[in-house]
Amino acid sequence: MKKQQRIKKNDEFQEVFKKGKSTANRQFVIYVLKREGQSEFRVGLSVSKKVGNAVTRNRIKRMIKEMLLKHKDQIHQGADYVIIARMPAADMDFHEIEKSLQHVMGRARVIRQSKERRK
Repeated sequence: MKKQQRIKKNDEFQEVFKKGKSTANRQFVIYVLKREGQSEFRVGLSVSKKVGNAVTRNRIKRMIKEMLLKHKDQIHQGADYVIIARMPAADMDFHEIEKSLQHVMGRARVIRQSKERRK
């Protein structure tokens, strides 16, 4: 992911938490804040120390980033997203994380369903 597509500063995280809408499933929580005049989406990732050690947390973040890159054409542009990983995500492989994230993003209406999924 490009540098301008990441949310890093605490103030930006707090703004998304306060003004954005949240949607969740068992593995992830996603906060969405629409931005006018923003050409790309921005993403902030949060994985608590309760989820696991640094290796586990970084693995989860890498898989989330990979899923976002894989499906970037389907994700609605012009918004900020903060994704929080919960405990069960530590025991999941890439395909399970991808399916779970697609589910929660679909519930939040931030991802366009592909044509083969609509059938």
